[in-house]
Amino acid sequence: MSQIFRRSANALVRASLVAAVVGVGLLGAVGWALAHSGYQTGQGITVPQTVPFSHDHHVSGLGIDCRYCHTGVETSSFAGIPPTATCYNCHKIIWKDAPMLEPVRESFRTGRPLVWNRVHDLPDFVYFDHSIHVAKGIGCASCHGRIDRMKLVRQDQSLQMAWCLDCHRHPENFIRPKGEVFNMDWEAADQRALGERLVREYRLRPKFALTNCSTCHR
Repeated sequence: MSQIFRRSANALVRASLVAAVVGVGLLGAVGWALAHSGYQTGQGITVPQTVPFSHDHHVSGLGIDCRYCHTGVETSSFAGIPPTATCYNCHKIIWKDAPMLEPVRESFRTGRPLVWNRVHDLPDFVYFDHSIHVAKGIGCASCHGRIDRMKLVRQDQSLQMAWCLDCHRHPENFIRPKGEVFNMDWEAADQRALGERLVREYRLRPKFALTNCSTCHR
């Protein structure tokens, strides 16, 4: 009986199988890269705002403390956005006629709040409380990066679950003295040793509790 397929068909089948495996692998790699890219997570993306507020100018340049604007950060789950009156305290005197600050003046005149575009926006199924992190010695820079050097705010971290879990599994790598939470320049001489001591001193919950689903998903 004559052969239906030529001998070269064996090589073609093998090449097709290899190409299929490589193709699936490449698709998986592309999918992983997209899922972890700034396009998906928002990491590194500068969000335009109604007023181009510079943390670099206000924090590094003028030395304004985070809590002057974000008044709820120590007592609430939400750090808080300052009302127009907070901005106007200074800008009714300083740069009071600057064109880029007209939205601030209009907001103060009309009583309509400024509209700010959210930069750090967690999914609705994730519960995050600023106050407990501050109370346990997690500094602003751990999540927001060196925001004091940003002329326009951008998301410094991915905010993906794996990133959160890295801290919850190893809080000793990030925890700092409570008095240094708002100090953007603070660095530990020996973070590991200090972190292990502070974890005990601040009575952090056990790691199995910190990584329990119900801790963040309620």
